Amino acid sequence: MLRRYSLGLLAVVMGAWWALSGFTPAGRAKPSLQEQRWVDSVYQSLTPDQRLGQLFMVAAYSNKPQSHVREIENLVTQYGIGGIMFMQGGPVRQAKLTNRYQALAKTPLLVAIDAEWGLDMRLDSSMHFAKQMTLGALPDDRYVYLMGREIALKLKRLGVHVNFSPVVDVNSNPNNPVIGNRSFGENKEQVTQRSIAYIKGLQDHGIIAVAKHFPGHGDTNTDSHKTLPVLHHDLARLSDVELYPFRRSFDAGVMGVMVAHLHVPKLDSIANRAATLSPYLVRDLLKGKMEYEGLVFTDALNMKGVTRYHKPGEVDALAFMAGNDVLLFSEDVPKAIASIRQAVQDSTIQETEIETRVRKILHAKYWSGLNQYKPVDLQDLSHELSLPMSQVLQQQLYEQAVTVVVNKDNLLPFRVLDTTEFASVSIGTGYNNAFTKTLDKYASFKKFSVSSRIAPDSVYATIKKDLAGSDVVVISLHNLNSTPGRNFGISGTALNFIKDLQRDPTKKVVVVVMGNAYSLKNFEDSNWLVCGYEDNEVVQKVVPQVLFGALPANGRLPVTASPKFREGVGLSTPSLSRLKYSVPESVGMNSATLKQIDNIALEAIAYAATPGCQVLVVKDGTVVLDKAYGYYTYDRTQPVTEKTIYDLASITKVAATLQAVMFLNDQGRLNLDAKLVTYLPELKGSNKANLLVRDVLLHQAGLSANLPFWQRTLLDGKPNPIYYDTLRSEAYPLEVTPNLFASRRVEDSVWTWIVKSNLVGKRLASGKFEYRYSDIGMHLMKRVAERLLNQSLPDFLEQNFYSPLGASSLTYNPLNKFLKEQIAPTAKDTVFRRTQLQGTVHDENAAMLGGKAGHAGLFSNANDLAILLQMDLQHGNYGGQQYFRTPVVTNFAQSASLDNRRGLGWDKPEPQGDGPTSELAPLSTYGHTGFTGTGAWIDPDNNLIYIFLSNRVHPESENNKLLQYNIRTRIHDVVYQSLEQSQ
Repeated sequence: MLRRYSLGLLAVVMGAWWALSGFTPAGRAKPSLQEQRWVDSVYQSLTPDQRLGQLFMVAAYSNKPQSHVREIENLVTQYGIGGIMFMQGGPVRQAKLTNRYQALAKTPLLVAIDAEWGLDMRLDSSMHFAKQMTLGALPDDRYVYLMGREIALKLKRLGVHVNFSPVVDVNSNPNNPVIGNRSFGENKEQVTQRSIAYIKGLQDHGIIAVAKHFPGHGDTNTDSHKTLPVLHHDLARLSDVELYPFRRSFDAGVMGVMVAHLHVPKLDSIANRAATLSPYLVRDLLKGKMEYEGLVFTDALNMKGVTRYHKPGEVDALAFMAGNDVLLFSEDVPKAIASIRQAVQDSTIQETEIETRVRKILHAKYWSGLNQYKPVDLQDLSHELSLPMSQVLQQQLYEQAVTVVVNKDNLLPFRVLDTTEFASVSIGTGYNNAFTKTLDKYASFKKFSVSSRIAPDSVYATIKKDLAGSDVVVISLHNLNSTPGRNFGISGTALNFIKDLQRDPTKKVVVVVMGNAYSLKNFEDSNWLVCGYEDNEVVQKVVPQVLFGALPANGRLPVTASPKFREGVGLSTPSLSRLKYSVPESVGMNSATLKQIDNIALEAIAYAATPGCQVLVVKDGTVVLDKAYGYYTYDRTQPVTEKTIYDLASITKVAATLQAVMFLNDQGRLNLDAKLVTYLPELKGSNKANLLVRDVLLHQAGLSANLPFWQRTLLDGKPNPIYYDTLRSEAYPLEVTPNLFASRRVEDSVWTWIVKSNLVGKRLASGKFEYRYSDIGMHLMKRVAERLLNQSLPDFLEQNFYSPLGASSLTYNPLNKFLKEQIAPTAKDTVFRRTQLQGTVHDENAAMLGGKAGHAGLFSNANDLAILLQMDLQHGNYGGQQYFRTPVVTNFAQSASLDNRRGLGWDKPEPQGDGPTSELAPLSTYGHTGFTGTGAWIDPDNNLIYIFLSNRVHPESENNKLLQYNIRTRIHDVVYQSLEQSQ
């Protein structure tokens, strides 16, 4: 099923799905009077030599010196060539040259390009969609149509009229060195259906499609760029296989066909005569028996398949005499024109033939809009050639194509994360690539890389030794080539390493091939095998999402790689509702609007509201923005990354304590209307005994806002030795900082001080206390949860939430798991701990409890916090597990009192405005903020999560500029504006 390409856009696009384009070669309707008049007028205005010039399409480059430009200009002005084919360069440079050449042309030029997988095939700074073999793996041909559409729109914008695509060759020969992954596959029906989809996508949007390489280049074993391949089949076989997609494409209205440089001895007995030069194949078979009436292009006439046997100029005349209409990449136009002119004088070529073909070319120019030629508008050209919606389709192509080839015991997608030790080995690239970075978003990986594909055995032996203890090893193969004779660039040492590792019964080895599907033949012994087909940043991000069940696997092999891996093989895997990663437009958001977040974040840094921050946005389960800004500190030495870990401060209340409370309520073990004494008998006789759990969560229990217990543990302004020591010991086990440890008795002391603390505030008519935000309530709820769980809160959360979710950075006391350099510093404490805080909790009361409190102490990066919140948004469902059985999150997140804005534990928007959220956020929104400069908000109405993490308290806690400039809420505003503007 097609994902959100844009429902409105999709409806418009697909409305034309079965409509045939104009200029239908097979049985084309009679041209309009206006078209005929234009063609007649132009034809009559041309001299005989200029008419011959219209037959030529020469190669042009936008990356060559002025001498080349002058050469093309001369061909345009002196010889009246009919078109140019751009080969290399850049989009803007090409557009400028197009305008320059068109301005000189008496008759507008037909401009062509090879853009089989997008402009990227020929031009730098351009988008690569997907190669045809990748498209052959898709479950739905409509994606191919959409790719054709996107390419057509870009070509039109660039002033191009002809795309030498698609390749309709049936690639039945695995050793084919020149077609291979340029083909849709080996199944003639699949090749045909996808070819027609591509053709329609191009021609429905104004670009002439050219089916190639007639009569079929799929069963050859040499490259026509270097020599003349031979196709040994007879007409019966050709008709059944090779010619089948051509015939169907002709019926569907393809406007052009390209003839290949290959020899077919059973149809043309003249030795070494390429199909391009064969009247039997072009005139008799293509135009005669198959009745094709569209434009017939030669393949490039500079290729060795023809130049080895014929001189420049001579080969052009032979190609024309064979029946071709457009002579492509002529090496010597003046000689070619002279040769054809001489053939006319010799009556070898009839004048009527020239007129017929030139008129055909002029009709194609009219269809392309050249009767009303306009120069390419250079303004915003680069931007309009790389619109975000194109990126949406680009990613969807790979999402649909990724193929799970072998999946023993349904290991994929990975479900169990907490008890699995993962490792990755990247072969052919460095370890810090998009593939391993995306793997890290789902689980902790021990990473290795072998950048050289020909590394010696000793390199692999070292890695194998280091993989001891790993349960699952994901081996990805990168930078492969398409040369079967060189085994696609896979070395024997790499294969030996993989096979050796696969023999280890303690390891599950998942092989991911980022390259040609035929290379799968090397991995028949694999129990887990995945094909990504190509190796670029997009597919490197997509494959890990399939491995972890953020995306389902839908692809099927378009070719037979081996007896075991035959065409059509592929296993479907389910979605486990884990976070996906894509561009904003994939979920209906506007990326241009979201870029305004950059300005606000950089403003915060420039005004010293915070030295750095992370911003993350999730929509419909897809992370559309995960960006790091600034540095750890104002000295700008260490930049913030997406993996930087922040002190969440009071977000701990909802990301830690409240998760346990909701879990207990979901299990029926905690009654919200019960008194605290029900669960904490030691409160009997205290003023806390009759407080209701519900009121404590609502901050309406009369509890003090904050009690600075830590101050009671100081003696003459320094840590009291009764409570603290500089060395960890059995008596002083609680780490306050790496150089200060608290006594066990501190926990009891704090509890005693809480129990004895006064209730404050007045009671309302409802019987509840007035609203007063308090940290004390979460101290109490932590105690309740631990009593009912019979386990410490951090251990429970790690075992039941954070670790199973794969949120490895979501943790208390991060220095136990991570290097200090991975954690953003908070304040420089000059009163209590007298040190720069980095990796130990900022909150003093939480610190004296060993960093494990109910109201503070939790650390995370934005991605891992988003995982937890997405689980909440999905009613406890995530990664194939159900963390809550009832809609407990929804119940807790609703406004629960007439006396304040809050839910149960969760903070919410202020109904009257001027609250902690954007005023554009609906009242259903819930989340929390943190003192260190953090905020996290869930919007169930829009299926949206917004996270802002910073260390605004560095180096001084008194820095209030984040609030002063409304940084968090203004960014939240932009998130909602991006939703509005997308609509």
